[in-house]
Amino acid sequence: MAANTKIKNSKKDISSRKDIEVLVAAFYEKVKIDEILGPVFTEVARVNWEKHMPIMCDFWENAILFTGTYQGNPMDLHIHLHKAMPLLQLHFNKWNQIFIKTVDSLFKGEKALLAKQRALKISEVLQSKILDHNHS
Repeated sequence: MAANTKIKNSKKDISSRKDIEVLVAAFYEKVKIDEILGPVFTEVARVNWEKHMPIMCDFWENAILFTGTYQGNPMDLHIHLHKAMPLLQLHFNKWNQIFIKTVDSLFKGEKALLAKQRALKISEVLQSKILDHNHS
């Protein structure tokens, strides 16, 4: 029993690009097979994963470690996606759920907490702009 406790407590915090890559890869592996989100990425957005993964790593590296590596506009991309297939509260909730679970399964600490807080805040902003964008 003590060995199991030690394993659970052995999670480290997010501290490097490599950690970000592990998080992003694990997250998107779950997203790809999710019945709600998978089709959005594979059938609607038709994501080129080789191109997408480094961009997502840049995004999260900047969001968590403040590196300045990300160049892009996630708002425009999500508005464009929403026009192709309406994004619903359900999509955002599922994304948040998978992201939080993925962080918790891999990391523990101040930056891990920041990653979850940032993800929820970004999701909130995207939702408010996209879902309000519908009405304008």
